[in-house]
Amino acid sequence: MKLIIGNKNYSSWSMRPWLVARHFRIAFDEILIPLDMPDTRAKVLAWSPSGKVPCMVDGDVTVWETLAIIETLAERHPDLPIWPRDPAARAHARAISNEMHAGFAALRTACPMNLKAQKPWKPRGGEAAAKDVARILANWREARHRFGAGGPFLYGAFSAADAMYAPVTTRLTTYSWPMDDDIRAYVDAVQSTEAFVDWKTAGLAETWVTSSEEVD
Repeated sequence: MKLIIGNKNYSSWSMRPWLVARHFRIAFDEILIPLDMPDTRAKVLAWSPSGKVPCMVDGDVTVWETLAIIETLAERHPDLPIWPRDPAARAHARAISNEMHAGFAALRTACPMNLKAQKPWKPRGGEAAAKDVARILANWREARHRFGAGGPFLYGAFSAADAMYAPVTTRLTTYSWPMDDDIRAYVDAVQSTEAFVDWKTAGLAETWVTSSEEVD
């Protein structure tokens, strides 16, 4: 299986299925294509019909779009708790993961993922971004309150939902968003996983600069 991804410093969508595969020890070959280069689109199109990353390729099976890749991994590995085992928790996890996939554009625009950056706090993205963060934190707190007793993650153990929100944890830390203690504890838990640390270490070592992702 091959996983085609973009720069680890910037590519939030690439991070999500990569974390799932790495955390659950699913073997894959990584193909990293730097973003915003003259030949980026041609190189991505050689693998992905959408012309975007991430994309999973395994023989004659090609899957693009982050959640589709994660669902395919979960389907292929039913022995692994990629989604929570409890039906109610699993339904909730899928709902907030799809909400992440489809929404929160104001936050993503105002605070692009940038693992190397460290910005002082100031309001970014206006009321729309603030509403995005408020909704995200509400999702996290509900998941932790209802289903998180078994561990430090949204549903106790690490799952696809934590991978879907992992880039948001970096936005909160990169742009110094104020965090209450419970949110800080969750952010720290995600960013302390072996898979996340491996991804971030590689991202910090990259030398590519994407000007559109460099705010201020």
